Amino acid sequence: MELKFQVQTKIQKPVELVFDAVYDPRKLERYFTTKRASAPLDPGTTVIWEWDYWPTAYEVHVKEMIKDELIVFEWLSHDGDTMTRVEMRFEPMGENETMVSIRESGWNDDEIGLKNSYDNCAGWTQMSCSLKAYLEYDINLTKGFY
Repeated sequence: MELKFQVQTKIQKPVELVFDAVYDPRKLERYFTTKRASAPLDPGTTVIWEWDYWPTAYEVHVKEMIKDELIVFEWLSHDGDTMTRVEMRFEPMGENETMVSIRESGWNDDEIGLKNSYDNCAGWTQMSCSLKAYLEYDINLTKGFY
């Protein structure tokens, strides 16, 4: 069985603003990477993401980016052994709504892989809710969350 998941959130803002809030490291730091996002998510770059509440920085290896549509990257799973693939899709649902879909796959098909996939599913759900709160209400849900 292939371990994978998808979460999605509808955000009441135009696709350009939603995409930029993920792509731009200064904006990403305002609601998700609470310590640092080292660079924009451009193809071929390796970006460092760090959180105040998590002891490990993660290298994000950007594979593909289509402005206002798609960001694809790979990063090392919590087990330190497996690279997973994350695909973020941005779909306009009219002038002022965007559906953000986040898919992740690639874990080992074992108990550790299953646990890590569940952890990341929860993390991406929290990230997408934080993105919505940041863009729609200028609230940082991540601050003090963990």
